[in-house]
Amino acid sequence: MTEQVDGGRERWQQRYAGSKVRDADFTTLSGLDVDPVYGPPDGAEPPERIGWPGEFPFTRGLYASGYRGKAWTIRQFSGFGNVRQTNERYKMLIGAGGGGLSVAFDMPTLMGRDSDDPRSLGEVGHCGVAIDSAADMDALFDGIRLDEITTSMTISGPAVPVFCMYLVAAQRQGAEISSLDGTLQTDIFKEYIAQKEWLFAPEPHLRLIGDLMEFCAREIPRYKPLSVSGYHIREAGSTAAQELAFTLADGFGYVELGLSRGLDIDEFAPGLSFFFDAHIDFFEEIAKFRAARRIWARWMRDVYGARTARAQWLRFHTQTAGVSLTAQQPANNVVRTAVEALAAVLGGTNSLHTNALDEVLALPSQAAAQTALRTQQVLAEETGVGNVADPLGGSWYVEALTDRMEAEAEKIFARIREMSPDGSMTGGILQGISSGWFTGEIADAAFEYQRKLEKGEKQIVGVTSHTETVDDELETLRIGPEVEREQVRDLVARRAARDADAVSKALSELVAAARTTANLVPPMLDAVRAEATLGEICGALRDVWGSYAEPPAF
Repeated sequence: MTEQVDGGRERWQQRYAGSKVRDADFTTLSGLDVDPVYGPPDGAEPPERIGWPGEFPFTRGLYASGYRGKAWTIRQFSGFGNVRQTNERYKMLIGAGGGGLSVAFDMPTLMGRDSDDPRSLGEVGHCGVAIDSAADMDALFDGIRLDEITTSMTISGPAVPVFCMYLVAAQRQGAEISSLDGTLQTDIFKEYIAQKEWLFAPEPHLRLIGDLMEFCAREIPRYKPLSVSGYHIREAGSTAAQELAFTLADGFGYVELGLSRGLDIDEFAPGLSFFFDAHIDFFEEIAKFRAARRIWARWMRDVYGARTARAQWLRFHTQTAGVSLTAQQPANNVVRTAVEALAAVLGGTNSLHTNALDEVLALPSQAAAQTALRTQQVLAEETGVGNVADPLGGSWYVEALTDRMEAEAEKIFARIREMSPDGSMTGGILQGISSGWFTGEIADAAFEYQRKLEKGEKQIVGVTSHTETVDDELETLRIGPEVEREQVRDLVARRAARDADAVSKALSELVAAARTTANLVPPMLDAVRAEATLGEICGALRDVWGSYAEPPAF
């Protein structure tokens, strides 16, 4: 046993010696030296299921150096009103120390509608920024070099045309698209499972995602075209184990999609990333993140045949739980967010967004957004939490919870595959969507939690307990009707100024390509360069593929 422990420690030491380490003080507040990692003492049981940081199955993290090599990316999610307002917020976040951008889009954009669509009335700019064409993307990133900052975009249904607008904006800045780095959500499975924002039936969406994976593998190797999102599944009411299992199952489905396109798993799998919720149960969340890395690595190697470590890595972004925030006593939300952010960091997140205290009431004010940003900076610069890789590794409680999370997820994987006509994960997911199984499982979990709240078995401070308050009413950010009027006016002017024949020709060529098996990204880029709008591009594809209505479930 001692030889196994020593052998693992020696392997880790060799990897750590070859790692880049930040020039920073890695001592405690009192000046005590701490080791980069801790493991079992001599003579103890070897951590076979745990391993060491930087080695399979990556339970303890992807890198031998942990956060000593590189701290997590502070990537604050932001978008509201028109592109000029959001551009100002981005510059504030970057100037205040943010390390990357994360774009929130308004509801019309998420649904592939233009701002002057009758169904957009009253929604323009309210839950994110309005994007109608490449000109909006130009203004959104005005003065921000897209080849010098990583950018994440949280959008799924119309992800591909919005991504094309991002590429065109980068080219207009003079950037080579091959140099771009960032993440596009594109995860359509979770829309049918939880968030309910789709444009077409699942199969056409999967065709678009496959086209995007091929294009990025060929043209933009650093960019991650698919961020598989568990966040929205958890926010819809799932348990931690359901979030973990449904998310990874979706990821396995996209792996199967890539393989069906003939892509090399060791080349395309590193382009997959994940997006998880950090909820309020501190240790359960840490265990969830650690189990996620272990499950993904094992399935990628043993089921799908990934040979390289990078293809076995699960890299993930985390956002603190919006659903845990309360309108009552909103100052308590700062505490909740800090606890959730700490859980994400102790679980080894690669990037992090911290919610603002007023997000339960409105879009974040500038002061609240700054407090959310400072929460991460306090964690990174004052607490010493990044000094040691996986500091809770070996904790009996955390390891037991990690094992339990893994076991619960495996039960759910088996159930999903049982539903599949061909035994694939993709087939099971599609069947679970069409039958309403996923929706029913989440609804049952949400109902059970609500039942516990009503019986007093669970508590929410300020809502079900300790309800006396001295809080003053918050001043919140409100998006006035002038934002929609301006956006629509600009859109109408752009349509009048563009070459209508060029737009019509580009859209016709896109439709023609959609009726074949050709990759749709190049003709979509041509339509975007001609200033076709998001609604026009999505509408043209709807004409080919039709719309989708969710089957009723009772």
